[in-house]
Amino acid sequence: MSVYRRTFVPAAAALVAALLLSSCGSADNASADLGAKKEGTAPNGVKINLTPDQNRITTPKVDAIAALVPDEVRRRGTLRVAADVGTVPPLGFYATDDKTVIGTEPDLAHLIGDVLGLKVEIDPVSWENVFVGLDSGKYDAGITNVTVTEARKEKYDFATYRLDILGFEAEKGGNWKVKGPADVAGRTIGVSSGTNQEKLLLAWSEQDVENGLKPVDVKYYQNSSDYYLALGSGRIDAWLGPNPATAFHSAQTGETEVIGTYSGAGDTVLGKIAATTKKDNGLVKALNGAINEAIRNGSYAQVLKRWGLDDEAVPTSEINPPGLPKTD
Repeated sequence: MSVYRRTFVPAAAALVAALLLSSCGSADNASADLGAKKEGTAPNGVKINLTPDQNRITTPKVDAIAALVPDEVRRRGTLRVAADVGTVPPLGFYATDDKTVIGTEPDLAHLIGDVLGLKVEIDPVSWENVFVGLDSGKYDAGITNVTVTEARKEKYDFATYRLDILGFEAEKGGNWKVKGPADVAGRTIGVSSGTNQEKLLLAWSEQDVENGLKPVDVKYYQNSSDYYLALGSGRIDAWLGPNPATAFHSAQTGETEVIGTYSGAGDTVLGKIAATTKKDNGLVKALNGAINEAIRNGSYAQVLKRWGLDDEAVPTSEINPPGLPKTD
Protein backbone atom coordinates (compact mmCIF):
# COMPACT_ATOMS: atom_id res chain seq x y z
CA MET A 1 0.00 0.00 0.00
CA SER A 2 0.51 2.39 -0.19
CA VAL A 3 -1.45 3.25 2.80
CA TYR A 4 -4.32 5.23 1.55
CA ARG A 5 -5.10 7.46 4.48
CA ARG A 6 -8.49 9.06 4.10
CA THR A 7 -11.16 11.10 5.74
CA PHE A 8 -14.86 10.33 5.91
CA VAL A 9 -16.58 12.04 3.01
CA PRO A 10 -19.90 10.71 1.72
CA ALA A 11 -19.94 9.07 -1.66
CA ALA A 12 -21.82 11.87 -3.35
CA ALA A 13 -19.26 14.41 -2.21
CA ALA A 14 -16.47 12.05 -3.14
CA LEU A 15 -17.74 11.63 -6.65
CA VAL A 16 -18.25 15.37 -6.98
CA ALA A 17 -14.50 15.60 -6.40
CA ALA A 18 -14.05 13.28 -9.35
CA LEU A 19 -15.81 15.87 -11.51
CA LEU A 20 -14.30 19.05 -10.14
CA LEU A 21 -11.62 19.27 -12.80
CA SER A 22 -14.16 19.30 -15.60
CA SER A 23 -14.22 22.50 -17.64
CA CYS A 24 -17.95 22.06 -18.18
CA GLY A 25 -19.08 24.04 -15.16
CA SER A 26 -18.77 24.91 -11.50
CA ALA A 27 -18.68 22.57 -8.54
CA ASP A 28 -22.38 23.27 -8.04
CA ASN A 29 -23.08 22.13 -11.58
CA ALA A 30 -20.97 19.07 -10.97
CA SER A 31 -23.08 18.29 -7.91
CA ALA A 32 -26.24 18.62 -9.94
CA ASP A 33 -24.87 16.36 -12.67
CA LEU A 34 -23.89 13.79 -10.06
CA GLY A 35 -27.41 13.42 -8.74
CA ALA A 36 -28.30 10.96 -11.48
CA LYS A 37 -24.85 9.36 -11.69
CA LYS A 38 -25.29 5.68 -10.85
CA GLU A 39 -22.18 4.34 -12.53
CA GLY A 40 -18.64 5.22 -13.43
CA THR A 41 -16.23 3.93 -16.06
CA ALA A 42 -13.12 2.01 -15.05
CA PRO A 43 -9.88 2.52 -16.99
CA ASN A 44 -10.48 -0.83 -18.73
CA GLY A 45 -13.86 0.43 -19.98
CA VAL A 46 -15.94 -1.60 -17.53
CA LYS A 47 -19.00 0.22 -16.17
CA ILE A 48 -18.88 0.38 -12.37
CA ASN A 49 -22.05 0.26 -10.29
CA LEU A 50 -21.97 3.05 -7.69
CA THR A 51 -25.33 2.29 -6.06
CA PRO A 52 -25.94 0.31 -2.84
CA ASP A 53 -27.53 -2.51 -4.89
CA GLN A 54 -24.26 -4.27 -5.59
CA ASN A 55 -25.26 -7.87 -6.39
CA ARG A 56 -21.80 -8.93 -5.23
CA ILE A 57 -19.94 -11.90 -6.67
CA THR A 58 -20.13 -14.86 -4.30
CA THR A 59 -18.33 -18.18 -3.91
CA PRO A 60 -19.08 -21.39 -1.97
CA LYS A 61 -17.77 -22.27 1.46
CA VAL A 62 -14.82 -24.69 1.51
CA ASP A 63 -14.90 -26.76 4.70
CA ALA A 64 -11.20 -27.64 4.67
CA ILE A 65 -10.23 -23.97 4.53
CA ALA A 66 -12.93 -22.93 7.00
CA ALA A 67 -11.41 -25.43 9.45
CA LEU A 68 -8.30 -23.20 9.58
CA VAL A 69 -10.27 -20.39 11.25
CA PRO A 70 -9.41 -19.98 14.95
CA ASP A 71 -12.06 -21.41 17.27
CA GLU A 72 -13.06 -18.04 18.73
CA VAL A 73 -13.81 -16.57 15.32
CA ARG A 74 -15.58 -19.73 14.12
CA ARG A 75 -17.84 -19.80 17.19
CA ARG A 76 -18.69 -16.13 16.71
CA GLY A 77 -19.58 -16.75 13.09
CA THR A 78 -18.44 -13.36 11.89
CA LEU A 79 -15.28 -11.90 10.37
CA ARG A 80 -14.83 -8.40 11.77
CA VAL A 81 -13.09 -6.30 9.12
CA ALA A 82 -11.70 -2.79 9.53
CA ALA A 83 -11.77 -0.58 6.44
CA ASP A 84 -10.47 2.93 5.96
CA VAL A 85 -13.25 4.01 3.62
CA GLY A 86 -12.04 6.50 1.06
CA THR A 87 -13.41 9.28 -1.05
CA VAL A 88 -12.50 8.08 -4.54
CA PRO A 89 -13.49 4.74 -6.11
CA PRO A 90 -12.77 1.92 -6.69
CA LEU A 91 -11.01 0.59 -3.55
CA GLY A 92 -13.43 1.23 -0.69
CA PHE A 93 -15.96 4.06 -0.67
CA TYR A 94 -19.58 4.93 0.04
CA ALA A 95 -22.31 4.16 -2.47
CA THR A 96 -24.77 6.77 -3.68
CA ASP A 97 -26.83 6.33 -0.49
CA ASP A 98 -23.85 7.75 1.48
CA LYS A 99 -23.85 4.80 3.90
CA THR A 100 -23.27 1.51 2.09
CA VAL A 101 -19.59 0.60 1.84
CA ILE A 102 -18.72 -0.73 -1.60
CA GLY A 103 -15.62 -1.26 -3.73
CA THR A 104 -12.91 -3.76 -4.52
CA GLU A 105 -11.84 -4.25 -0.93
CA PRO A 106 -15.34 -4.93 0.46
CA ASP A 107 -16.01 -7.36 -2.40
CA LEU A 108 -12.80 -9.27 -1.65
CA ALA A 109 -13.60 -9.26 2.08
CA HIS A 110 -16.96 -10.87 1.32
CA LEU A 111 -15.34 -13.48 -0.91
CA ILE A 112 -13.03 -14.41 1.95
CA GLY A 113 -16.02 -14.63 4.28
CA ASP A 114 -17.86 -16.86 1.80
CA VAL A 115 -15.01 -19.38 1.62
CA LEU A 116 -14.64 -19.40 5.41
CA GLY A 117 -18.37 -19.65 6.07
CA LEU A 118 -18.36 -16.39 8.03
CA LYS A 119 -20.61 -13.36 7.90
CA VAL A 120 -18.50 -10.28 7.10
CA GLU A 121 -18.95 -7.16 9.22
CA ILE A 122 -17.13 -4.14 7.76
CA ASP A 123 -16.45 -1.29 10.14
CA PRO A 124 -15.46 2.02 8.44
CA VAL A 125 -12.75 3.65 10.56
CA SER A 126 -9.92 6.13 10.15
CA TRP A 127 -6.59 4.77 8.91
CA GLU A 128 -4.82 4.78 12.28
CA ASN A 129 -7.78 3.06 13.94
CA VAL A 130 -7.47 0.11 11.58
CA PHE A 131 -4.25 -0.79 13.37
CA VAL A 132 -5.44 0.24 16.82
CA GLY A 133 -8.40 -2.12 16.35
CA LEU A 134 -6.19 -4.96 15.15
CA ASP A 135 -3.88 -4.50 18.12
CA SER A 136 -6.75 -4.61 20.62
CA GLY A 137 -8.50 -7.55 18.98
CA LYS A 138 -11.55 -5.46 18.07
CA TYR A 139 -11.02 -6.44 14.42
CA ASP A 140 -9.96 -9.77 12.98
CA ALA A 141 -8.56 -8.29 9.80
CA GLY A 142 -7.87 -5.08 7.95
CA ILE A 143 -8.77 -5.37 4.27
CA THR A 144 -8.13 -1.84 3.17
CA ASN A 145 -5.26 -1.39 0.71
CA VAL A 146 -2.49 -2.07 3.22
CA THR A 147 1.01 -2.59 1.80
CA VAL A 148 3.27 -5.27 3.22
CA THR A 149 6.29 -3.62 4.89
CA GLU A 150 9.12 -5.13 6.89
CA ALA A 151 8.29 -2.87 9.82
CA ARG A 152 4.63 -3.92 9.85
CA LYS A 153 5.58 -7.59 9.68
CA GLU A 154 6.93 -7.25 13.23
CA LYS A 155 3.36 -6.73 14.50
CA TYR A 156 1.08 -8.17 11.81
CA ASP A 157 0.66 -11.14 9.52
CA PHE A 158 -0.23 -10.63 5.87
CA ALA A 159 -2.01 -12.60 3.15
CA THR A 160 -1.51 -10.82 -0.16
CA TYR A 161 -4.26 -10.25 -2.70
CA ARG A 162 -3.24 -7.45 -5.07
CA LEU A 163 -0.21 -5.64 -6.44
CA ASP A 164 0.56 -2.25 -4.92
CA ILE A 165 0.96 0.27 -7.71
CA LEU A 166 1.20 4.03 -7.16
CA GLY A 167 0.21 6.57 -9.81
CA PHE A 168 1.29 10.14 -10.55
CA GLU A 169 -1.77 12.02 -11.84
CA ALA A 170 -1.40 15.30 -13.74
CA GLU A 171 -3.41 17.46 -16.11
CA LYS A 172 -3.87 15.82 -19.48
CA GLY A 173 -1.95 16.82 -22.56
CA GLY A 174 1.49 17.58 -21.19
CA ASN A 175 4.71 15.88 -22.21
CA TRP A 176 5.95 15.30 -18.67
CA LYS A 177 6.33 11.66 -17.63
CA VAL A 178 7.55 10.24 -14.31
CA LYS A 179 9.89 7.27 -14.41
CA GLY A 180 12.14 8.05 -11.46
CA PRO A 181 13.40 10.62 -8.95
CA ALA A 182 14.92 13.03 -11.47
CA ASP A 183 11.53 13.51 -13.12
CA VAL A 184 10.03 15.07 -9.98
CA ALA A 185 13.02 17.26 -9.02
CA GLY A 186 11.79 20.82 -8.44
CA ARG A 187 8.17 19.81 -9.00
CA THR A 188 5.30 20.41 -6.59
CA ILE A 189 3.68 17.07 -5.77
CA GLY A 190 0.66 16.44 -3.58
CA VAL A 191 0.50 13.43 -1.28
CA SER A 192 -1.27 12.22 1.88
CA SER A 193 0.77 12.22 5.08
CA GLY A 194 1.55 8.98 6.90
CA THR A 195 1.48 6.94 3.71
CA ASN A 196 4.02 4.81 1.89
CA GLN A 197 3.71 7.11 -1.10
CA GLU A 198 4.82 10.00 1.10
CA LYS A 199 7.77 7.94 2.28
CA LEU A 200 8.81 7.14 -1.26
CA LEU A 201 8.38 10.72 -2.46
CA LEU A 202 10.54 12.07 0.37
CA ALA A 203 13.19 9.46 -0.41
CA TRP A 204 13.16 10.55 -4.05
CA SER A 205 13.54 14.17 -3.00
CA GLU A 206 16.57 13.32 -0.84
CA GLN A 207 18.07 11.40 -3.74
CA ASP A 208 17.55 14.40 -6.04
CA VAL A 209 19.35 16.71 -3.62
CA GLU A 210 22.23 14.25 -3.29
CA ASN A 211 22.53 14.30 -7.08
CA GLY A 212 22.64 18.09 -7.22
CA LEU A 213 19.00 18.51 -8.30
CA LYS A 214 16.22 20.55 -6.71
CA PRO A 215 14.17 18.90 -3.95
CA VAL A 216 10.53 17.99 -4.44
CA ASP A 217 8.11 20.58 -3.06
CA VAL A 218 5.79 18.24 -1.16
CA LYS A 219 2.26 19.44 -0.40
CA TYR A 220 -0.03 17.52 1.93
CA TYR A 221 -3.73 16.82 1.40
CA GLN A 222 -6.01 14.36 3.13
CA ASN A 223 -9.14 14.47 1.04
CA SER A 224 -9.85 14.24 -2.63
CA SER A 225 -11.80 17.45 -3.04
CA ASP A 226 -8.79 19.41 -1.75
CA TYR A 227 -6.07 17.75 -3.77
CA TYR A 228 -8.03 17.70 -6.99
CA LEU A 229 -8.87 21.39 -6.62
CA ALA A 230 -5.15 22.01 -6.08
CA LEU A 231 -4.33 20.01 -9.20
CA GLY A 232 -6.96 21.76 -11.29
CA SER A 233 -5.82 25.21 -10.20
CA GLY A 234 -2.15 24.48 -10.85
CA ARG A 235 -1.09 24.69 -7.19
CA ILE A 236 0.42 21.23 -7.55
CA ASP A 237 1.97 19.69 -10.65
CA ALA A 238 0.81 16.17 -9.85
CA TRP A 239 -0.88 14.04 -7.22
CA LEU A 240 0.73 10.80 -6.02
CA GLY A 241 -1.74 8.19 -4.77
CA PRO A 242 -2.83 4.57 -5.21
CA ASN A 243 -3.01 3.89 -8.94
CA PRO A 244 -6.51 2.34 -8.80
CA ALA A 245 -7.88 5.67 -7.55
CA THR A 246 -5.83 7.93 -9.81
CA ALA A 247 -6.62 5.83 -12.89
CA PHE A 248 -10.34 5.73 -12.04
CA HIS A 249 -10.47 9.49 -11.49
CA SER A 250 -8.70 10.16 -14.79
CA ALA A 251 -11.16 7.93 -16.61
CA GLN A 252 -14.13 9.86 -15.19
CA THR A 253 -12.95 13.39 -15.92
CA GLY A 254 -11.03 12.94 -19.16
CA GLU A 255 -9.03 15.99 -18.04
CA THR A 256 -6.23 14.28 -16.14
CA GLU A 257 -3.98 11.33 -16.87
CA VAL A 258 -1.62 9.01 -15.05
CA ILE A 259 1.87 10.09 -16.17
CA GLY A 260 3.81 7.40 -14.36
CA THR A 261 3.37 4.38 -12.11
CA TYR A 262 5.68 2.93 -9.50
CA SER A 263 5.79 -0.02 -7.11
CA GLY A 264 4.43 0.92 -3.71
CA ALA A 265 7.36 -0.89 -2.10
CA GLY A 266 10.09 0.97 -3.98
CA ASP A 267 12.50 -0.08 -6.69
CA THR A 268 13.86 -3.18 -4.96
CA VAL A 269 10.62 -4.97 -4.00
CA LEU A 270 7.38 -5.59 -5.85
CA GLY A 271 4.77 -3.92 -3.65
CA LYS A 272 1.85 -6.08 -2.54
CA ILE A 273 -1.44 -5.29 -0.84
CA ALA A 274 -2.57 -7.77 1.81
CA ALA A 275 -5.26 -8.74 4.24
CA THR A 276 -3.75 -7.78 7.59
CA THR A 277 -4.23 -9.50 10.94
CA LYS A 278 -2.57 -9.41 14.35
CA LYS A 279 0.65 -11.40 14.36
CA ASP A 280 0.40 -15.01 15.50
CA ASN A 281 -3.36 -14.91 16.16
CA GLY A 282 -3.82 -17.97 13.95
CA LEU A 283 -5.97 -16.35 11.27
CA VAL A 284 -3.51 -15.67 8.46
CA LYS A 285 -3.53 -19.23 7.06
CA ALA A 286 -7.31 -19.12 6.76
CA LEU A 287 -7.17 -15.74 5.01
CA ASN A 288 -4.46 -17.00 2.69
CA GLY A 289 -6.37 -20.18 1.92
CA ALA A 290 -9.58 -18.29 1.21
CA ILE A 291 -7.88 -15.86 -1.17
CA ASN A 292 -6.16 -18.70 -3.01
CA GLU A 293 -9.48 -20.55 -3.34
CA ALA A 294 -11.07 -17.41 -4.83
CA ILE A 295 -8.12 -17.14 -7.24
CA ARG A 296 -8.45 -20.83 -8.16
CA ASN A 297 -12.20 -20.74 -8.81
CA GLY A 298 -12.18 -17.47 -10.75
CA SER A 299 -14.29 -15.35 -8.40
CA TYR A 300 -11.23 -13.24 -7.51
CA ALA A 301 -10.63 -12.40 -11.17
CA GLN A 302 -14.30 -11.49 -11.58
CA VAL A 303 -14.08 -9.02 -8.69
CA LEU A 304 -10.96 -7.33 -10.01
CA LYS A 305 -12.40 -7.11 -13.51
CA ARG A 306 -15.64 -5.69 -12.10
CA TRP A 307 -13.68 -2.76 -10.64
CA GLY A 308 -11.21 -2.37 -13.49
CA LEU A 309 -8.18 -3.72 -11.62
CA ASP A 310 -7.34 -6.72 -13.81
CA ASP A 311 -3.73 -5.63 -14.20
CA GLU A 312 -3.12 -5.62 -10.44
CA ALA A 313 -4.02 -9.27 -9.90
CA VAL A 314 -1.62 -11.65 -8.17
CA PRO A 315 -1.28 -15.28 -9.35
CA THR A 316 -1.31 -16.57 -5.78
CA SER A 317 -1.73 -15.24 -2.26
CA GLU A 318 1.46 -15.26 -0.19
CA ILE A 319 1.92 -15.14 3.57
CA ASN A 320 4.34 -12.43 4.74
CA PRO A 321 6.35 -11.92 1.53
CA PRO A 322 9.22 -9.39 1.36
CA GLY A 323 7.85 -5.90 1.95
CA LEU A 324 8.87 -2.28 1.79
CA PRO A 325 12.29 -2.22 3.45
CA LYS A 326 12.91 -0.46 6.74
CA THR A 327 14.62 2.90 6.66
CA ASP A 328 16.58 4.75 9.34
